[in-house]
Parts: sequence; structure tokens; C-alpha cells
Amino acid sequence: MKNQKVRLNKYIASAGYCSRRKADELILLGKVTVNNRPVFELGLLVGPNDSVMIDKKIIKPESLAYIRYYKPAGYITTTDDEKGRKTIYDVLPEEVRNLKPVGRLDKDSTGLLLLTNDGDFINSISHPALKIPKTYRVCAQGKLNQNDLIVMENGIEIEKGQIAYAYAGILAFEGKNTVLEMVLYQGLNRQIRKMLDFLGHPVISLKRISIGPVNLDGLKKGQFKYLKPKQIQQIRAYLKKLEKENK
Repeated sequence: MKNQKVRLNKYIASAGYCSRRKADELILLGKVTVNNRPVFELGLLVGPNDSVMIDKKIIKPESLAYIRYYKPAGYITTTDDEKGRKTIYDVLPEEVRNLKPVGRLDKDSTGLLLLTNDGDFINSISHPALKIPKTYRVCAQGKLNQNDLIVMENGIEIEKGQIAYAYAGILAFEGKNTVLEMVLYQGLNRQIRKMLDFLGHPVISLKRISIGPVNLDGLKKGQFKYLKPKQIQQIRAYLKKLEKENK
């Protein structure tokens, strides 16, 4: 950010605290102070020499970073856990431990995670209205058939009043089990596992292989790579295209 001044909500988002929209809400609620004074002006410009605090915590913008990470099984994706379970931050190197995951993968699942300190980026990727496709490779017990695929496409009530949808194709049969490719446009908790449990075909293994245009190419399990500026631009262009299509 150097010495230039920017709108307060962008300053907060650049610190990875939250999205600009959420920052505006915090400003209007009087939770943000600038130079020890509460502010309510959404268009206020601030710079590196200003002291910005939210709930008495100092907010400082960082250089924005974006990585794709091949999560191994056995780790949850929160920064800490009240049950003492291992998290991805126990195995990620210190240089990226300040980054937050965009969405989650459950403990037993593997595959692609995006992490960043860009609050706007997290909000965009996570926003349900954009319907960003997420693709998974799933091995399930038993042999599924075309009728099972139709049921998943039409929707399954995995919780009371909560309908989950998935587009799936059968890739192979391995012994008594089925290998599927599944595409989701939702982000419901343990959605694939609950859907396949409903059908009587519990998940054996689950790996996310892509989020929109980003995939696991070139990554081994446990590895991460920084996204290059060109890749980030491509993702932003992709998000803008989806936003137009879903208006």
C-alpha cells in the first residue's frame, strides 16, 4: 500500500480481516476506530501512518498472497480446534500460516484448498450466489447406477429443509466399489458424504480436484504453490463472468 491512502473498507480487507462489505457493516456499527476515534464514514481515506483498530485490535494491511494447497487426510482446516485435533496449520510452513482457507475440507478429505489473506477474494469465492463449480473424485462403497446419479441431481434432503444437489458420473468400478466424479455448486457441510450415506454407499475416499479454474496440477500431497499474478487475474475474470451470468 506504500504511502497512498485508500478507502477504509479496502484497508481492512487488505489486512485479511474480512471482506469490504463486512468492513462497511463494522464501520456503521461503530466497531472501527481510526487514530483512537470511532468512525462511521464509509468513504474515509486512511494510509500507513493511521492507526486502525477493530474491537481494540490493531489492523495492518499485508502484502496479498494466494496459494493452492494439496491438503492431506487427518487435518481440519480451522486455525485451532477446541477438541485438540490437528489442523493444516500444524503442517504448513510458517510463511503461510497467516493465510486463511477459502472454504473447508473435512478432516478425512484430501485435495485442493485455496488460502489467502485477501478478504474480498475469500468472500467472492465463497459467495453461494456465484455457484462456483467444485469437482471431487470420490470412491464409494458398493456399485452405484444411473438411477443413483439421477437422484443426486434431483436433490437429496440431507438435513431437515436442506436439499443437496450434485452432478455425478461413474468413472470406474474397482472391485465392489465405485469411483465417481462429482461436481457441486453448493458448499453444505459434509454434503457428499451425507448424500452417499442416504443412497447406502458410504464414502471410502474423497478428494477435491478443482475449484472453478484452479486445480491440483503440479502438486503432491502436502505441497503448496503460490498463485502467480496471471493466475489471479484469470480467476478474477472468471468470477466476473459468473457474476454476470447469475444476475
